[in-house]
Amino acid sequence: MSPIASDAVGGDLFAANLKGSLLAVASSAFIGVSFIVKKKGLRRAGAAGARAGVGGYGYLLEPLWWVGMVTMLVGEIANFIAYMFAPAVLVTPLGALSIIVSAVLAHFTLNEKLHRVGILGCGLCIVGSTMIILHAPQERTPSSVEHIWHLATQPSFLCYAAIAVGVSLFLMLYCAPRYGQTNIIVYVGICSVIGSLTVMSIKAVGIAIKLTIEGINQAGYFQTWVFAVVSATCIVIQLVYLNKALDTFNTAVVSPIYYAMFTTLTILASAIMFKDWSGQRASNIASEICGFLTVLAGTVVLHSTREPDQTTSADLYAPLPPKIYWHIQGNGGIGKQREDDSLTCEFITVVRQDYFV
Repeated sequence: MSPIASDAVGGDLFAANLKGSLLAVASSAFIGVSFIVKKKGLRRAGAAGARAGVGGYGYLLEPLWWVGMVTMLVGEIANFIAYMFAPAVLVTPLGALSIIVSAVLAHFTLNEKLHRVGILGCGLCIVGSTMIILHAPQERTPSSVEHIWHLATQPSFLCYAAIAVGVSLFLMLYCAPRYGQTNIIVYVGICSVIGSLTVMSIKAVGIAIKLTIEGINQAGYFQTWVFAVVSATCIVIQLVYLNKALDTFNTAVVSPIYYAMFTTLTILASAIMFKDWSGQRASNIASEICGFLTVLAGTVVLHSTREPDQTTSADLYAPLPPKIYWHIQGNGGIGKQREDDSLTCEFITVVRQDYFV
């Protein structure tokens, strides 16, 4: 290939990466907003009935939750289109920007305080994201969905997919009923592991749509529909367990842990399936890794400076009866038991605080 042709190809790939980057940034903004809106909707629904974290589905009747869902859908569509133009190694880490958006909005709307050091975490996320954009690999689009199918059926990726499905089933069937309400890694782990498969299948569907628009019809291949079914299934699973995580734990905790696990697993899956780093110089790969670690450090700093959620659920304790029986034991004296209907609200409040919260 001549130098001129090589420069032209390089320019096209850079332009594609730029489009993907801008779409990923827009996606992060919408998704960050959706976290807050959905959280407020979940709180409203939880106040009126069973919370999503304990298996309730009352949020489906909450309009505010649906506004958050629509906002997230817009962000996911932008993210979906971004995968048509840029590699997952570039698009996925830019999801850290949604953490910044959700952290700032949570500070003002959910009373989840963002301390000054948290601003440093936001800055680290931005710096790391910039490094990733500048050193991202220039991916060539596969020529057909059959090519993508060939990549997905490599022994190495099939092994990864089998492990991912096995781990997800273990977390869903064994860990979630026992530890889901106390260990954030259970719900977020399910979202992250399934999410890595979601990205791979969505990228395949996106490339198929892009090729079809360009005049190379991919709808006639059964592989296109297999990828579409896998994408839809994984997305539904992610949404269910993400709702559980958001309803059970603080947004400031869910967002960074979800980002770190999801991004790490997605980069790993993409490197196995699409060979993103094949042919890249070691310096560029090192810069990308440093950029990702910088973003990861930013999320950790941002998380460590946020206050824990003080919200407690009424489901955690049973209401006190209207009559309270109490026992007094003196120094060597005879104890006595009494039924008292005249206890004040202040006394009952103290009992609740001391023994039930």
